[in-house]
Amino acid sequence: MTEEIKMPQLGESVTEGTITKWLVKPGDKVNKYDPIAEVMTDKVNAEVPCSAAGTIKELMVKEDETVQVGSLICYIETEADTQKRKIDKDDAPKTEPTDSSEIASPEENTAAESLKHRYSPAVLRMAQDNNIDLTAVTGSGRGGRITRKDLESIINNEVSSAGSSAEPGDTDNEKHPHISSNAGDAKVPLSGVRKAIASKMQQSSQEIPHAWTMVEVDVTNLVAYRNQIKQEFKRREGFPITFFPFFIKAVVESLQEFPEINSVWGGDHILQKKDINVSIAVSADNALYVPVIPHADEKSIKGIAKEVNRLAEKARNGKLSGEDMKKGTFTINNTGSFGSVQSVPIINYPQAAILSVESIVKKPVVMQGDMLAVRSMVNLCLSLDHRVLDGLICGRFLARIKEKLENFDQFKDSVY
Repeated sequence: MTEEIKMPQLGESVTEGTITKWLVKPGDKVNKYDPIAEVMTDKVNAEVPCSAAGTIKELMVKEDETVQVGSLICYIETEADTQKRKIDKDDAPKTEPTDSSEIASPEENTAAESLKHRYSPAVLRMAQDNNIDLTAVTGSGRGGRITRKDLESIINNEVSSAGSSAEPGDTDNEKHPHISSNAGDAKVPLSGVRKAIASKMQQSSQEIPHAWTMVEVDVTNLVAYRNQIKQEFKRREGFPITFFPFFIKAVVESLQEFPEINSVWGGDHILQKKDINVSIAVSADNALYVPVIPHADEKSIKGIAKEVNRLAEKARNGKLSGEDMKKGTFTINNTGSFGSVQSVPIINYPQAAILSVESIVKKPVVMQGDMLAVRSMVNLCLSLDHRVLDGLICGRFLARIKEKLENFDQFKDSVY
């Protein structure tokens, strides 16, 4: 029979994905579990495996098109069905076709009619956004099913008609009337990655009531210690030790003391997570990924450093998997690596908070006895979901991280 292949869920809280590249075309024969498409979500780059062996019949989604998890992306004719139809054809009596043979059976008509009124989420959303009556649209897909191409054709025709009567130079977009283009402006199409990031950030900013707070931390002793061990560490481990694992260690130890921070919003409840799985922001080319260090509270600073290095390498090589992105409970963003000294991060939905570690800079600081000294200082910026957390608990959480980092001697024994 002909089977539907649908968009799989490629990570926790992932609701949609973008087909960045089809690896097959109609007529191609594939085996079960063969990759048929490359998909990008806001969390992971992955391949969609084929659910059965057979022949690809029809691709229902275009490249760079974003669809909801569970949406139909293509049809495949399974090998069993192909073989059966071949046998039936060989065994069938050789008779001349009659007019009645061209008339579809009631069952076939019912099936075709059923397909006509099965709309994908993407089609429904596009129809709603553009006030299109789907009952008045003739579909070009299988069984008369309406596809995005059908709606795009209608929309493009309407735009062309409107454009023919518009005044010269009137190129403003109806949805964005404040945007106009001038000579020399470059229109850059949105990539699948950028669409996914934009969608996730919009969801977070619209659904989460963000609040923000910051502390300044004296990390002079941490800087001195890291500089002292970095050459020996690289010789022994084969990769450099950065400041980031030290900050992660201080954060996860503080999360153990303030488990309220390690929570997610559940709609009608707050889910306080038992495991501490730290999401870290990792950049690759023009994309940003948020892989997860599982059970970060059980790792030494060296163990955390290994995980950071491993995930960064996988991101740069495009090898991050769905498993690498799952079950994060708290996000730490290393914005200081770009020279930032202060930021207001957007929470990684549905988590309750995100911490940005800013750039370490030397500053004159008033010490005990009103003496001035040059110290290495860093800002820690925390965004919180005000439905889950209040300023009091977050202030205490940041104060505890500050205390751990400024009294750094306690960390020296936990590096290895």
